[in-house]
Amino acid sequence: MVSRTASCSCGQLRIDVQGEPLGIGVCHCLACQRRTGSVFAALAAFAAPYAVSGTATEYVRVGDQGARFRFRFCPVCGTNLFHTEEGYEGSSVAVAVGAFADPSFPPPEDSVYDCRRHSWVQLPPGIRTYDKDPT
Repeated sequence: MVSRTASCSCGQLRIDVQGEPLGIGVCHCLACQRRTGSVFAALAAFAAPYAVSGTATEYVRVGDQGARFRFRFCPVCGTNLFHTEEGYEGSSVAVAVGAFADPSFPPPEDSVYDCRRHSWVQLPPGIRTYDKDPT
């Protein structure tokens, strides 16, 4: 089984995941743009179990459809490493793709909040796009 480790910039906070991603996507919503400081967030979802080491600062944000997402940041370097949806922490986790520091990581399959995508961002061929969140 494939094992992957993602870490923050300073290495204090880490998450170990097992298996292939359940899904990989990018989100162009304004909240993700502000949260990442980039024009989109690139995330990969993994099934539990996962193991976290280090200390995290948490921030809870309510999504457009009422779900509560708990984001974990490194309190030392500020990296936004992963998040879970409240009530589903025991089943899956979403990890920032860049935190794996693996240029061979698979490309995204889905793009959400395409209505907020910057006009100069080009997506991979064949990616599914959604004007907003499809769930």
